[in-house]
Amino acid sequence: MSRGALTTLLTALLAVLLAAAGAITRVPYVRLSPGPAFNTLGTIGASEVLTISGGRTYPTDGALDATTVSVTDRVTLFEAIEGWLSGSDAVVPREIVFPPDQDREQTDKQNAQDMRQSQDDATVAAMKVLGIAATQVSVVTVTARGPSDGHLKAGDVLVSVDGKAVTGTDSLRKLISARTPGRTVVIGYRRGGKPGTVTLGTVATPDAEHRAVIGIQIAPVFPVKVDIQLKDVGGPSAGLMFALGIVDKLQPGSLTGGRVIAGTGEITQEGTVGAIGGIAQKMRGATREGAKVFLVPAANCVEAVRTRPDGLQLLRVTTLQGALDSLRTLREGGTPPTC
Repeated sequence: MSRGALTTLLTALLAVLLAAAGAITRVPYVRLSPGPAFNTLGTIGASEVLTISGGRTYPTDGALDATTVSVTDRVTLFEAIEGWLSGSDAVVPREIVFPPDQDREQTDKQNAQDMRQSQDDATVAAMKVLGIAATQVSVVTVTARGPSDGHLKAGDVLVSVDGKAVTGTDSLRKLISARTPGRTVVIGYRRGGKPGTVTLGTVATPDAEHRAVIGIQIAPVFPVKVDIQLKDVGGPSAGLMFALGIVDKLQPGSLTGGRVIAGTGEITQEGTVGAIGGIAQKMRGATREGAKVFLVPAANCVEAVRTRPDGLQLLRVTTLQGALDSLRTLREGGTPPTC
């Protein structure tokens, strides 16, 4: 065999070996791709994303799409390179998505908890902007080995503290924090419709305030019940779109004006919209579903402008009320605040 032929053969063999290695070698990166968008006014399969009972609802049109990011874990070297070159995906160090002090199961559990919390926060924010007052306070979770562990349960409705009526989440906190940490309080509650009382010790919060608490997380209970069905999606970033969907269903008229409106953003119970990750992938997913308008948390505007797909209008949002005002301006043919 001539030297030239041997060189060609060795080069080809090396290329094959490198290709095989690149196809099977895992790298400590994850690939972020545009995920599906879910219309909070629509259905997934046979189930409505938002089911509302206990209050009058109104017809809706258009779409209010919650956008997502698909995560591919432990990609191969070739998959990482393909992602870098795709123009639509991002390839980032694994620890950004999966904290090194947590295993995958713990991270998935935390993401699911964040999603549940975002649904609760979205409901509260929507009720506040609609002027619907809470009528009760319920227990959401009980802190393990805390004062309430073994005494109160998730779903218990709290009605009194030391004989004083609980009228909302703020009143409950004030009644308990009026005690010196370490002192006891008598909590009146209803469980399954049956009344009960329990005497609990209090502990101090770890912050500088050192308020008395009893080791529970609570949520207001409204006369209107909202049930959100969105499986296999984690994290808190759908909060804004959940809140908008609830408002649209509970008030007459159309928020969308018949448009496909997409967006993202964490939301607090006070209606403040916070930053999220994966804005570039979420915008691409939105355009794939036909959206021409995208609601962007103000803190994400710089990145959103830099990675904006052609033809997508970016509306800058800081609060739920601000998002509602922007959509009204858009329906009326005006120019809402943009990024």
